[in-house]
Amino acid sequence: MTTTAKIKKSDAEWRAQLSPEAYKITRQKGTERAFTGPNWDNHEAGTYSCVCCGQALFDSGTKFDSGTGWPSFYAPVSPDVIEEHADRSFFMRRTETVCSRCDAHLGHVFPDGPKPTGLRYCMNGHALTFQKRS
Repeated sequence: MTTTAKIKKSDAEWRAQLSPEAYKITRQKGTERAFTGPNWDNHEAGTYSCVCCGQALFDSGTKFDSGTGWPSFYAPVSPDVIEEHADRSFFMRRTETVCSRCDAHLGHVFPDGPKPTGLRYCMNGHALTFQKRS
């Protein structure tokens, strides 16, 4: 469940809190190379949360192997934890996904996922933390 109050920090605060990779991806809309980030090949049961604010974003039960080399999910834990924005960078039309709580860039969502949603939330592994279910 999302928290309604937005988390706002200065650039210096985000830099101090995050690894260089996580900062580049979440605060500067970067991406990691396919098959190199954490969590893309994780098959354990648990919850994936935002690396910046800790908001729960995805349950492992919705994770699937998309073959892309990034963690992919067919649905967030709740519709209100993800915000979507048009992304026309690199001469493409895509839909960017950001954390609704702290505006961290997470990745993109595409309409080529499995049932039941038909969506593929293609996330950067450095934008997520994983908490194994006990």
